[in-house]
Amino acid sequence: MSEMIVSFPGGKKVDVSFGAFTVKTDQSRLGGGDASAPEPFALFLASIASCAGIYVLGFCQAREIDTSGLTITQKVMSGEHGGIGKIVLEINLPKGFPEKYKKAVIRSADQCAVKKTMFNPPQFEILAHIEQ
Repeated sequence: MSEMIVSFPGGKKVDVSFGAFTVKTDQSRLGGGDASAPEPFALFLASIASCAGIYVLGFCQAREIDTSGLTITQKVMSGEHGGIGKIVLEINLPKGFPEKYKKAVIRSADQCAVKKTMFNPPQFEILAHIEQ
């Protein structure tokens, strides 16, 4: 997944294609879009929650723990100047979840690669060229 192609299908829509997948985004009606797809920033936040989720799922599957009723709730708190101040991931464990694994399942969610990347952000380089 080293290359992604961004295209503009109309309105405020932006699509990102990579491999066999296309992720569609749009802006809210307030932002001038049709609200036909998530906004790009919502996908960024969803990537954090789903990344934690895949680590929790893997933890449970490795121990043959039933994930029925297990959910993760992500809450985003605004920061002082409007950005994100804090993200809270709350793992909602179902009745019968083994108490001995409670701290370990938290540690598994903490392994999220998206979160780790935020702590060691990559460098960005933005280039432009005109097709010949």
